[in-house]
Amino acid sequence: MTRYRIHLEDRHLAPGTINVRLAAVRRLAYEATDSGLLSPDLAAGIRRVKGAKKLGFRLGNWLTADEARQLWQLPDPSTLKGKRDRAILAVLLGCGLRRRELTELSLKHVQRREDHWAIVDLVGKGGHVRTVPMPDWVKRTIDLWVLASSVAEGRLFRRVCRTGSIWVTR
Repeated sequence: MTRYRIHLEDRHLAPGTINVRLAAVRRLAYEATDSGLLSPDLAAGIRRVKGAKKLGFRLGNWLTADEARQLWQLPDPSTLKGKRDRAILAVLLGCGLRRRELTELSLKHVQRREDHWAIVDLVGKGGHVRTVPMPDWVKRTIDLWVLASSVAEGRLFRRVCRTGSIWVTR
């Protein structure tokens, strides 16, 4: 198990990735011990191997609240394309969706749950289904886009051509 951890570290994998893979091996050892396929002493040795340390903090360019607000307000709200772009930015900033999740978002995903708006049954990274809370300002921005575009079913965000009409995609 230690050699496996060293192998993963030599591949320059992130500590989180290494720990997930080690956890899978530990779980397999538990199951094998419960089934009588592995001795309890060997399973205990596998359990004792420490995971990779998560040092430091996330790097990157993080937007402040004011920068995010400025970015969201950049598209022109008087045009159809601007309304769509504002709604896209609102969902990305306010709900933290991934790009792929955004492109597959439909009106049926936006629902009211327990007096709050949410994006429900969203299939995300790794096929995980999740529910994401939606702030009221995001919902209002989406409503402006839906009203202007007359989107009633299918994908929420669609291409807008130069003439200002919506491309119908299936």
